[in-house]
Amino acid sequence: MRIDAHQHFWSLARGDYGWLTPALGVIHRDFGPADLAPLLAAHGIERTILVQAAPTEAETAYLLDIAAKTPFVAGVVGWTDFDAHDAAERIAVLANDPLLVGLRPMVQDIAGDNWLARPELAPCFEAMAAHGLVFDALLKPRHIPAMLTALERHPELACVIDHGAKPDLVIGNLAIWRDGMSALAEHPRLTCKLSGLVTEAGPEWTPETLKPVVEHLLASFGPERLIFGSDWPVVTLRASYAQWFEAAETLLAGLTEAQRAAVFGGNAAKLYLSQRGRQ
Repeated sequence: MRIDAHQHFWSLARGDYGWLTPALGVIHRDFGPADLAPLLAAHGIERTILVQAAPTEAETAYLLDIAAKTPFVAGVVGWTDFDAHDAAERIAVLANDPLLVGLRPMVQDIAGDNWLARPELAPCFEAMAAHGLVFDALLKPRHIPAMLTALERHPELACVIDHGAKPDLVIGNLAIWRDGMSALAEHPRLTCKLSGLVTEAGPEWTPETLKPVVEHLLASFGPERLIFGSDWPVVTLRASYAQWFEAAETLLAGLTEAQRAAVFGGNAAKLYLSQRGRQ
């Protein structure tokens, strides 16, 4: 089963997408299941993981409602306030919905680079592990040291790095990113999404542009710990759904059929659905 492990829906009228401004052009409009369904069908993708795009529990409820009505949505990665005094209790309540498979604080937008290393977050990570939820880590390379600290404290936490930790493909200085991803890959419960890379590249990107990053991710995590995601509709800032999917197929062409099947679905099912006892 093919799974797109990272996609979004939003309705601008909801009003809690602070980052989603008119300056973003093609994605500054509503996106819902009817927009995505034909793209999935064209590429033989049967299920998706729907990921939060706003830092509110109201949006999480909105996404869970969509998931309950949309057969192709296998699960939701939502949001809660990890800094709230009752964060662990909030996580337990949210976990009562079997369609919630993970949580994602928007780390890239949080002031300071060391937020993930704060010991005050321990109850949140412990609650997530206890309820079988995946921590989606929306990082940039500067956050990797703090992520390493969190992983060392909580080896039981199932975690996935979104968008390959957003390497800078415009400037192309990947040394710090490479070292950081190699260090992250030492943690056996950590996986990495092959998603969001084209939006870190320039408008003239090609599969060759992305090749050094994908090769390093394969060398670090192996095909058994890489997960395909489209990051649709954000991906359309740089590419169509088809262009990114075809680029991913090209970049993974050297893998065996079984390995490609794992990256394009099997690994996501193991991470998100098995964690919640749904596989």
